[in-house]
Amino acid sequence: MPNGLSSAASALRYWERRQEIASNNLANASTDGFKAERVFGKMFGDALTVAQTATDTRAGSFRQTGNPLDVAIKGDAFLVVDTPNGERFSRGGSLALDPARRLVDGSGHPVLGEQGPIVVPDGTVTIDGTGTVRVNGAAIDRLRLERAGAPATLAHEGGTLLVPDGARARVPDAERSVTQGFVEESNVNTVSSMVDMIAVQRAYASVQKAISTMDAVRGTAANELGKPV
Repeated sequence: MPNGLSSAASALRYWERRQEIASNNLANASTDGFKAERVFGKMFGDALTVAQTATDTRAGSFRQTGNPLDVAIKGDAFLVVDTPNGERFSRGGSLALDPARRLVDGSGHPVLGEQGPIVVPDGTVTIDGTGTVRVNGAAIDRLRLERAGAPATLAHEGGTLLVPDGARARVPDAERSVTQGFVEESNVNTVSSMVDMIAVQRAYASVQKAISTMDAVRGTAANELGKPV
Protein backbone atom coordinates (compact mmCIF):
# COMPACT_ATOMS: atom_id res chain seq x y z
CA MET A 1 0.00 0.00 0.00
CA PRO A 2 1.32 3.49 -0.78
CA ASN A 3 2.35 5.66 2.12
CA GLY A 4 2.92 9.39 2.37
CA LEU A 5 6.47 9.27 1.05
CA SER A 6 5.67 7.04 -1.93
CA SER A 7 2.69 9.22 -2.85
CA ALA A 8 4.86 12.33 -2.59
CA ALA A 9 7.56 10.74 -4.74
CA SER A 10 4.91 9.92 -7.34
CA ALA A 11 3.75 13.53 -7.23
CA LEU A 12 7.32 14.77 -7.75
CA ARG A 13 7.68 12.59 -10.86
CA TYR A 14 4.38 13.94 -12.15
CA TRP A 15 5.45 17.58 -11.70
CA GLU A 16 8.87 16.86 -13.21
CA ARG A 17 7.14 15.51 -16.31
CA ARG A 18 4.90 18.59 -16.43
CA GLN A 19 8.01 20.76 -16.28
CA GLU A 20 9.70 18.83 -19.11
CA ILE A 21 6.67 19.19 -21.38
CA ALA A 22 6.15 22.88 -20.58
CA SER A 23 9.84 23.59 -21.25
CA ASN A 24 9.75 21.72 -24.56
CA ASN A 25 6.60 23.57 -25.62
CA LEU A 26 8.22 26.92 -24.87
CA ALA A 27 11.42 25.93 -26.68
CA ASN A 28 9.34 25.24 -29.81
CA ALA A 29 7.07 28.27 -29.59
CA SER A 30 8.68 29.64 -32.77
CA THR A 31 8.98 26.29 -34.59
CA ASP A 32 6.62 26.36 -37.56
CA GLY A 33 4.20 23.45 -37.53
CA PHE A 34 4.98 22.39 -33.95
CA LYS A 35 2.09 20.91 -31.98
CA ALA A 36 2.11 21.44 -28.22
CA GLU A 37 1.81 18.58 -25.76
CA ARG A 38 -0.53 18.53 -22.80
CA VAL A 39 -0.04 16.60 -19.56
CA PHE A 40 -2.72 15.11 -17.36
CA GLY A 41 -2.57 12.87 -14.31
CA LYS A 42 -3.93 9.33 -14.33
CA MET A 43 -4.69 7.62 -11.03
CA PHE A 44 -3.85 3.94 -10.87
CA GLY A 45 -5.24 1.32 -8.52
CA ASP A 46 -2.57 1.89 -5.90
CA ALA A 47 -3.59 5.57 -5.67
CA LEU A 48 -0.38 6.79 -7.30
CA THR A 49 -0.56 9.48 -10.00
CA VAL A 50 1.24 8.96 -13.29
CA ALA A 51 1.71 11.66 -15.95
CA GLN A 52 0.10 10.96 -19.32
CA THR A 53 0.56 13.14 -22.40
CA ALA A 54 -1.56 14.04 -25.41
CA THR A 55 -0.82 16.08 -28.51
CA ASP A 56 -2.73 19.32 -28.98
CA THR A 57 -3.61 19.17 -32.70
CA ARG A 58 -5.34 22.54 -32.87
CA ALA A 59 -4.16 24.62 -35.80
CA GLY A 60 -1.66 27.41 -35.40
CA SER A 61 -1.89 30.75 -37.18
CA PHE A 62 -0.96 30.94 -40.86
CA ARG A 63 1.89 33.24 -41.86
CA GLN A 64 2.53 34.33 -45.43
CA THR A 65 6.09 33.72 -46.63
CA GLY A 66 5.86 34.17 -50.38
CA ASN A 67 8.03 31.06 -50.85
CA PRO A 68 6.35 28.96 -53.58
CA LEU A 69 7.52 25.75 -51.89
CA ASP A 70 5.91 26.56 -48.53
CA VAL A 71 2.51 25.08 -47.74
CA ALA A 72 -0.02 25.40 -44.93
CA ILE A 73 -2.71 22.78 -44.44
CA LYS A 74 -6.17 23.37 -43.06
CA GLY A 75 -8.06 20.72 -41.10
CA ASP A 76 -6.63 17.59 -39.52
CA ALA A 77 -4.41 16.49 -42.42
CA PHE A 78 -0.64 15.99 -42.20
CA LEU A 79 2.21 15.90 -44.66
CA VAL A 80 4.02 12.55 -44.81
CA VAL A 81 7.82 12.65 -44.71
CA ASP A 82 10.39 9.88 -45.02
CA THR A 83 12.85 9.66 -42.12
CA PRO A 84 15.53 7.12 -41.11
CA ASN A 85 12.98 5.79 -38.58
CA GLY A 86 10.21 5.40 -41.14
CA GLU A 87 7.34 7.57 -42.34
CA ARG A 88 6.27 10.38 -40.05
CA PHE A 89 3.52 12.99 -40.00
CA SER A 90 4.36 16.68 -40.03
CA ARG A 91 2.67 20.06 -40.26
CA GLY A 92 6.00 21.79 -40.82
CA GLY A 93 5.29 23.34 -44.19
CA SER A 94 8.52 25.32 -44.63
CA LEU A 95 9.88 23.28 -47.54
CA ALA A 96 12.93 23.47 -49.78
CA LEU A 97 14.83 21.52 -52.42
CA ASP A 98 17.85 19.39 -51.59
CA PRO A 99 20.85 18.97 -53.97
CA ALA A 100 18.93 16.19 -55.79
CA ARG A 101 15.99 18.64 -56.18
CA ARG A 102 13.80 16.55 -53.91
CA LEU A 103 11.19 18.44 -51.93
CA VAL A 104 12.28 18.24 -48.27
CA ASP A 105 11.18 19.60 -44.90
CA GLY A 106 13.21 21.85 -42.63
CA SER A 107 15.26 18.87 -41.38
CA GLY A 108 16.03 17.56 -44.85
CA HIS A 109 13.52 14.69 -44.80
CA PRO A 110 11.94 14.00 -48.22
CA VAL A 111 8.30 15.03 -48.45
CA LEU A 112 6.32 12.17 -49.97
CA GLY A 113 3.93 12.47 -52.84
CA GLU A 114 1.53 9.82 -54.07
CA GLN A 115 4.35 8.47 -56.28
CA GLY A 116 7.09 8.68 -53.66
CA PRO A 117 9.65 11.44 -53.00
CA ILE A 118 8.81 14.52 -55.08
CA VAL A 119 11.58 15.56 -57.47
CA VAL A 120 11.04 19.08 -58.80
CA PRO A 121 12.58 20.00 -62.18
CA ASP A 122 13.56 23.56 -63.08
CA GLY A 123 10.65 25.88 -63.70
CA THR A 124 7.86 27.78 -61.99
CA VAL A 125 6.37 25.75 -59.13
CA THR A 126 2.71 25.96 -58.16
CA ILE A 127 0.87 23.90 -55.55
CA ASP A 128 -2.91 23.99 -55.69
CA GLY A 129 -5.53 23.47 -53.00
CA THR A 130 -5.49 19.68 -53.41
CA GLY A 131 -1.71 19.52 -53.01
CA THR A 132 -0.98 18.90 -56.68
CA VAL A 133 2.54 20.09 -57.50
CA ARG A 134 3.00 21.59 -60.96
CA VAL A 135 6.07 22.89 -62.75
CA ASN A 136 5.40 25.26 -65.64
CA GLY A 137 1.78 24.13 -65.48
CA ALA A 138 2.48 20.40 -65.79
CA ALA A 139 1.52 18.19 -62.84
CA ILE A 140 4.43 16.14 -61.49
CA ASP A 141 2.90 14.63 -58.35
CA ARG A 142 0.53 15.35 -55.48
CA LEU A 143 1.35 15.69 -51.79
CA ARG A 144 0.41 12.69 -49.71
CA LEU A 145 -1.98 13.96 -47.07
CA GLU A 146 -3.05 11.62 -44.29
CA ARG A 147 -4.84 11.88 -40.98
CA ALA A 148 -4.56 9.91 -37.77
CA GLY A 149 -7.27 7.76 -36.25
CA ALA A 150 -6.95 9.52 -32.87
CA PRO A 151 -4.87 12.69 -33.38
CA ALA A 152 -4.45 13.40 -29.66
CA THR A 153 -2.52 10.13 -29.22
CA LEU A 154 0.14 10.98 -31.83
CA ALA A 155 3.56 10.71 -30.24
CA HIS A 156 6.16 13.45 -30.72
CA GLU A 157 9.50 12.50 -32.23
CA GLY A 158 11.38 15.77 -32.13
CA GLY A 159 10.53 19.07 -33.76
CA THR A 160 7.47 18.84 -35.98
CA LEU A 161 7.57 15.06 -36.45
CA LEU A 162 4.76 12.87 -35.14
CA VAL A 163 4.56 9.07 -35.20
CA PRO A 164 1.42 8.00 -37.11
CA ASP A 165 -0.89 5.48 -35.50
CA GLY A 166 -2.19 2.28 -37.00
CA ALA A 167 -5.47 3.90 -38.02
CA ARG A 168 -3.83 6.45 -40.36
CA ALA A 169 -5.84 7.10 -43.49
CA ARG A 170 -5.62 9.07 -46.73
CA VAL A 171 -7.44 12.40 -46.77
CA PRO A 172 -10.26 12.35 -49.36
CA ASP A 173 -9.93 14.75 -52.29
CA ALA A 174 -12.93 16.82 -51.21
CA GLU A 175 -11.38 17.44 -47.76
CA ARG A 176 -7.96 18.62 -48.94
CA SER A 177 -7.11 22.28 -48.34
CA VAL A 178 -3.53 23.35 -49.07
CA THR A 179 -2.41 26.98 -49.27
CA GLN A 180 0.80 27.77 -51.17
CA GLY A 181 3.18 30.45 -49.92
CA PHE A 182 2.10 30.18 -46.27
CA VAL A 183 3.29 28.20 -43.24
CA GLU A 184 1.45 27.21 -40.10
CA GLU A 185 3.04 28.59 -36.95
CA SER A 186 3.40 26.72 -33.66
CA ASN A 187 0.17 26.41 -31.67
CA VAL A 188 2.02 26.99 -28.37
CA ASN A 189 0.54 29.79 -26.28
CA THR A 190 3.64 31.28 -24.66
CA VAL A 191 1.73 33.14 -21.95
CA SER A 192 -0.20 30.11 -20.73
CA SER A 193 2.95 27.98 -20.97
CA MET A 194 4.86 30.43 -18.76
CA VAL A 195 2.00 30.48 -16.25
CA ASP A 196 2.00 26.68 -16.27
CA MET A 197 5.75 26.57 -15.59
CA ILE A 198 5.38 28.90 -12.60
CA ALA A 199 2.50 26.80 -11.22
CA VAL A 200 4.57 23.62 -11.69
CA GLN A 201 7.56 25.09 -9.82
CA ARG A 202 5.36 26.13 -6.90
CA ALA A 203 3.65 22.75 -6.74
CA TYR A 204 6.99 20.94 -6.89
CA ALA A 205 8.35 23.07 -4.04
CA SER A 206 5.24 22.31 -1.95
CA VAL A 207 5.70 18.57 -2.41
CA GLN A 208 9.39 18.85 -1.51
CA LYS A 209 8.43 20.66 1.69
CA ALA A 210 5.91 17.93 2.51
CA ILE A 211 8.60 15.27 2.03
CA SER A 212 10.96 17.18 4.34
CA THR A 213 8.24 17.41 6.98
CA MET A 214 7.44 13.68 6.76
CA ASP A 215 11.13 12.83 6.94
CA ALA A 216 11.51 14.99 10.06
CA VAL A 217 8.51 13.28 11.68
CA ARG A 218 9.98 9.86 10.94
CA GLY A 219 13.32 10.98 12.38
CA THR A 220 11.60 12.11 15.56
CA ALA A 221 9.73 8.83 15.81
CA ALA A 222 12.90 6.81 15.36
CA ASN A 223 15.17 8.83 17.61
CA GLU A 224 12.91 10.15 20.36
CA LEU A 225 10.05 7.75 20.91
CA GLY A 226 12.40 4.86 21.55
CA LYS A 227 14.24 6.60 24.36
CA PRO A 228 13.65 5.33 27.91
CA VAL A 229 11.46 7.58 30.06
